[in-house]
Amino acid sequence: MDLVIVESPAKARTIGKFLGKNFCVEACMGHVRDLPKKRLGVDRAHNFKPTYVAVPGRGKVIKMLKQKSEKMGKVYLGADHDREGEAICWHLKEMLGKENGLYRIIFNEITPRSIQEAVKNPSPIDLRKVNAQQARRILDRLVGYMVSPLLWRKVRKGLSAGRVQSVALRLICEREDEIKSFTPEEYWSITAELEKQNGQKFSAKLEKIGKVKARIPELEKAQSIVEALREKKFIVKSVKDTEEQKNPPPPFITSSLQQEASNLLGFRARRTMRVAQQLYEGLDIGEEGRTGLITYMRTDSVRVSKEAQKMGLKFIREKFGAEFALQRPRDYRSRKGAQEAHEAIRPTEAGREPDKLKNFLTAEQLKLYELIWRRFLASQCKSACFKRTSVRITAGKFEFSANGSKILFRGFMVVYSKGRLSGRQGADEKQVELPHLEEREVLNLVKLLPGQHWTKPPPRYSEGTLVKALEEKGVGRPSTYAPIISTIQERGYVERKDRRLFAAELGMMVNGLLVKNLGDYFDVKFTAEMESDLDKIEEGEVDWIQVVENFYQPFENSVEKAKQNMENLKQKLVEETDEICNKCGGMMVIRYGRYGRFIACSNFPKCRNTRHIIVETGVNCSVPGCNGKIIERRTKRGRVFYGCSKYPDCKFVSWYKPVPLKCEKCGASFLVEKRTKSGQILKCIQAECDYERIYSEIHHLSES
Repeated sequence: MDLVIVESPAKARTIGKFLGKNFCVEACMGHVRDLPKKRLGVDRAHNFKPTYVAVPGRGKVIKMLKQKSEKMGKVYLGADHDREGEAICWHLKEMLGKENGLYRIIFNEITPRSIQEAVKNPSPIDLRKVNAQQARRILDRLVGYMVSPLLWRKVRKGLSAGRVQSVALRLICEREDEIKSFTPEEYWSITAELEKQNGQKFSAKLEKIGKVKARIPELEKAQSIVEALREKKFIVKSVKDTEEQKNPPPPFITSSLQQEASNLLGFRARRTMRVAQQLYEGLDIGEEGRTGLITYMRTDSVRVSKEAQKMGLKFIREKFGAEFALQRPRDYRSRKGAQEAHEAIRPTEAGREPDKLKNFLTAEQLKLYELIWRRFLASQCKSACFKRTSVRITAGKFEFSANGSKILFRGFMVVYSKGRLSGRQGADEKQVELPHLEEREVLNLVKLLPGQHWTKPPPRYSEGTLVKALEEKGVGRPSTYAPIISTIQERGYVERKDRRLFAAELGMMVNGLLVKNLGDYFDVKFTAEMESDLDKIEEGEVDWIQVVENFYQPFENSVEKAKQNMENLKQKLVEETDEICNKCGGMMVIRYGRYGRFIACSNFPKCRNTRHIIVETGVNCSVPGCNGKIIERRTKRGRVFYGCSKYPDCKFVSWYKPVPLKCEKCGASFLVEKRTKSGQILKCIQAECDYERIYSEIHHLSES
């Protein structure tokens, strides 16, 4: 009997079913060795030689694997096909001490054919991948162990800095600075509601005044234009029809899956990867038994195998019709540096429709599987075709425009569209049909609608847009995006509210110190170049020791300078109050913690009296007979919610921020802010009331 070692029990169960009785499949539970937790574990004087120790809690697993490897024949190491997986295989080999009869097996999907093919064609461990992973681990350890103590001395104990995470924090803090320094500017638009002689109505927007683009900075100018337009004839200047093709997006890679799952499903990056891991490792789907439903989900390649392309095209012809299937498969080009040995994320079987899996998957598994399934099929469908109509209308020296669109051929949208996947009509499905118009046709003016607007600052990052930014800037790799985002939130540097990432006060302070004193090393460009160096190690182009050496020497000098020059913020993190502690009689002070400011006794740690700073919303509780105030509160994990100040006597809670506006339908005392896929709305607090209002900064003036 031969032994196969993989990372997780779920993966082991699936693969064990495919290989049969002649194989024993066991799980090593991830990494079995790592650098020690309580010391550096890197010998800087001797080529940065790492000291590896068994991961705490893995002792029994390691002992069991050693015993089984000695009793059985061949040993196959089947960890994931990336740097971390290759490193796990290498560490297993070192711990098992088995030189002969030990093989590496590689597969992109957990299906019978793929696993059996992998066992028939084993390969040696790729030491270049191992060296790249080792270099990354040592670099991260050096940065953490050298910079974190600085933050302990200058800010407070318990803080930490990461080589890549600090760059992500910097992006969020820089966006926060942009928003704070942004000054909104007023501008106006003018929309004309027009009518054909037969009564058909449509809208057109003012584009030009003379030959210059219309710029209307204030109300007075908007009113003067409206007055001038009332006397003008509206005449169709030109009508232009064009046909446009829209190509389908490529199948998912890790970053695009995280972005789309965030935008359409509201999934956080970590949740997306957790569910994708379950789909990849295999689930029980009835008569088929346990099988992997998608290919490997940590990839930056959009490549799809020829077999998978044929499988997809065959299904499209049978399910949707031959008119939707391509004559020849469509290939996509991956970005520079992508690992082309991997495939894109796709279903292992195109014919395994989401509807057939409803009884076997959880709701979140089904949603993510459907997203992946539809995106893959769309990539092999024909392009969609639209008719675009552009109309120009003159009114004296003023020129208006109206644009219409009509879907002529749905193409890939028959299987993949934003509306289908989000439950709402998406922008890719909207049709704006204009009435038939002829050049020189005279139109009736129904009314003019001036609209006031304000320029907006750049939006805060969501998890999806942050992943996109990291990918575009070359910071991090597919396996690191989710941990990066989780880490900066767990450290209290970033807060997530309404699906947006806000830089916390603590995060702004830490980022300010790091940028001022070690900015070159927590810079986007520098970090991207380091990622490129790690890729070169994997390709065998450079030596990993040289890469670490080139980084370490100047970095060490910079850290020494920072020790002398970094500002001490400990005193700034403590604000005095005139409140007396009710437990020991000491003075209460305001401190900064993981979730922002709180009140604590100045005699800490002798006295541990603390309480939250009450953040009022200005809204009274709506529960009958309760005269409490709605205040901001937090869960144990730091998530913000809103509750009554009379708790526990009043147990009113809401995840959504209250707004002091009465419901116009049922008269409820306040509304709540709620972010939806179509924008931000105000909704009635009463669950049985369906009143809602769309947030808008446009205020129409009456024609009079």
